[in-house]
Amino acid sequence: MPGADVVFTYSYVSWQAAAERGWFMPEDRLAKALVTHERIDRLLVSDLMRSLPAKLLRDGRTALAGNRFPFPSSPTRQLMRPVRLRRDYPTSIAGVRRACAAYDRALERRARRMGMSKPWLITANPLMAGFAELAWAGPVTYFAHDDWLSYPPHERWWPAYEESFAQVRARGRRVCAVSAAALEQIGPTGPSAVVANGLDPEEWSGPARAAPEWVAKARRPLLLYVGSLDTRLDVDALLALARELPDAEIALVGPLLDAKHIAPLEAAANIQVHPPVAREQLTGLIRAADVGLIPHVSSPLTRAMSPLKLYEYLAGGLPVVASDLQPMRGVDPGVALVEPGGDYASGVRTVLARGRTLESLRERFIAENSWAARQRALLDLALA
Repeated sequence: MPGADVVFTYSYVSWQAAAERGWFMPEDRLAKALVTHERIDRLLVSDLMRSLPAKLLRDGRTALAGNRFPFPSSPTRQLMRPVRLRRDYPTSIAGVRRACAAYDRALERRARRMGMSKPWLITANPLMAGFAELAWAGPVTYFAHDDWLSYPPHERWWPAYEESFAQVRARGRRVCAVSAAALEQIGPTGPSAVVANGLDPEEWSGPARAAPEWVAKARRPLLLYVGSLDTRLDVDALLALARELPDAEIALVGPLLDAKHIAPLEAAANIQVHPPVAREQLTGLIRAADVGLIPHVSSPLTRAMSPLKLYEYLAGGLPVVASDLQPMRGVDPGVALVEPGGDYASGVRTVLARGRTLESLRERFIAENSWAARQRALLDLALA
């Protein structure tokens, strides 16, 4: 049986950027898997359409540093790096419609040069999902791996996202979302599925990798939060946890996206903020910690996300204490759920007494929640 011709477009990143951040996001994993997938004949992967000055600057930096992550190009596997003259991406409905139309035409030209006819198209871009006509393509699937309508840095595009999702409904396009809440927000009229985040078994099986040096000097128990440091964190709950467990160390590891929101945590001597670590060290860090924390506030963003950190904590054998939000429920019976703003200290004491996950259960969780299984479900929807 012949394979499928597939076009995949990133949301707001590129092949190079996905590789540099360790292929840890769902769209990164999907694009990488598509390159060697047995169900695909010809594949066109497209970066986000960037302004020409930004592309030239990025290419110059890559040339100086050396391209460590080249795309494995071949007659049947190609990477497209489209450009536009305008530096800033438009925010008006009319401007977005024009930009998506230009991107649509560029994709069609490249796909036809590859000999594709009515290829299946998967897009992670929330604007292309609805605004682009894509009349030259076969079935279109929007891969909603994030809740863009609740993402504060993109607030100026929220009206455009709402219009795009209205077009997704009107066109009956397929939607694969990482959570039920994200899918409900889009409200697709065509085929749809919920496919949560997943794991790479190679990262989590076998001996633990080395953790960052600061872990050896940390107090115990080491309570770990890995992720963006911004308004999704419940600062008051973290301060209360630090007071209740003064002998523990709370390590917050990730990009500091909202320093003002995080600033009150500086008053707690046993809360330490660390910059992001490389993927190799991240898996070692998680397996070296004592408890995984997800102290999120209840917001549209946190109610719609599929928290990758939850799956990674469990893959590392960590006992987990998390806010009682829909995406945290039903993932694993060992997760201690706490009402947002509630008593996290009691949850931590409970899971510490229970201890780490048995190795056999940890390995089973990794196998049952692999990226391969997630991608199979997504492709079953997209290529049906």
